[in-house]
Amino acid sequence: MNVKDIYRLFQKTKGVVTDTRLSVKNSFYIALKGINFDGNNFAKEAIENGAFYALVNKKSIAKDNDRFIYVDDTLKTLQKLANYHRSIIDTKIIAITGSNGKTTTKELLSEILSKEFKIFATKGNLNNHIGVPLSLLSINRECEYAIIELGANHLGEINHLCKIAKPDFGLITNFGYAHIEGFGSFDGVVKGKSELYNYLIEKKGRLFINLDDVIQKKWLKYRPISTYGQTSKADFKIEQINNKGKGTTIKIENLIIESQLFGDYNFSNIGASVAISRFLGVSNQKIKKALELYKPINKRSQVIKKKNNKILLDAYNANPSSMIASINSFLKNNPKNSIAVLGDMLELGFYEKEGHVKIINLLESSAFEEIFFVGKLFFKFSKESNNFKKTIHFFKEKIEAYSYLKKRKFKNKNILIKGSRKLQLEDTISFF
Repeated sequence: MNVKDIYRLFQKTKGVVTDTRLSVKNSFYIALKGINFDGNNFAKEAIENGAFYALVNKKSIAKDNDRFIYVDDTLKTLQKLANYHRSIIDTKIIAITGSNGKTTTKELLSEILSKEFKIFATKGNLNNHIGVPLSLLSINRECEYAIIELGANHLGEINHLCKIAKPDFGLITNFGYAHIEGFGSFDGVVKGKSELYNYLIEKKGRLFINLDDVIQKKWLKYRPISTYGQTSKADFKIEQINNKGKGTTIKIENLIIESQLFGDYNFSNIGASVAISRFLGVSNQKIKKALELYKPINKRSQVIKKKNNKILLDAYNANPSSMIASINSFLKNNPKNSIAVLGDMLELGFYEKEGHVKIINLLESSAFEEIFFVGKLFFKFSKESNNFKKTIHFFKEKIEAYSYLKKRKFKNKNILIKGSRKLQLEDTISFF
């Protein structure tokens, strides 16, 4: 059965499902194979629970029911199905990638554009070779703009996702030391993320360039582009306003916008969302309303007040670039009564030691009253620390840190919590 025939069956359903733990009634179930599971083994269950069809790649299963559809490769078929759907809808697609800030930028842009257009945005961080096709297949024909997040940890992945999604516009938030293990080097990160711009240049799509980012200036010769940043040379001049103790604040065309996002590093995320929105014709007033109402709830720059303490929870992910940005911004706005709970930074590869030691050295002379490092990597490199005072603590295991924090009493403190997602450092909130 070819992709067009499969697509006709897909159109009879409410949409694609790949997990039988979710509602599969009236759905098109696609059996994908992971490291620890094989979706083929759940195809029968999906049909029994109400799925219209099940796409499988095992002939023995396909023989059991005419609602089983056999293909050689279910993942490739999912991607082809998404690409075909993309080719027949009129929706304009805005692709966002980068080392840090892509999900926050996506959510901010979604919040703004929804005030003016019928839109769709990637749910959560479904931004890989499975998530992007699932996102594309969720776009209905009435949708005017779709914001699709593209994630990658190896060269070639962004290019592959672009070929599936066919974006009209593109933004790279920044280049940092994220997933450097897969990219091989910082230059590899730049090359990998740049695949989005390379695709758009070939297809005559529009690039949104941050003029505050030195690396991105090399694309200024291409057309079409739109630029943004704090310089007057930008198409959309967006200034950061010092608003100590409050959320990141910007000024555009004499209009002050005070967000509920904390951390100076969010300025570029806000700036990108404003620039794209202005290009698409959204008024400054609608942008202001959307940005000032948006409140982060996803462990990204999330402010939590508990008892007498104020917590900045930024524990969705971590790499040396984002960690340094969080630390510097936090101390700038909270120079006193501050403590930090910092977890390992994963997927750094050859940069693992240098990245962790850099953070340790940075904090030895910082204004934090107390610092708690959590995880095997920080513990492994703790011997690199020259600070033998009681203000710096290293815990190899989370349970050891939790046991210690549980005995302490913290009052009137400003607390930064940041670490890689695998550590789930949001669990430490209960101790403050």
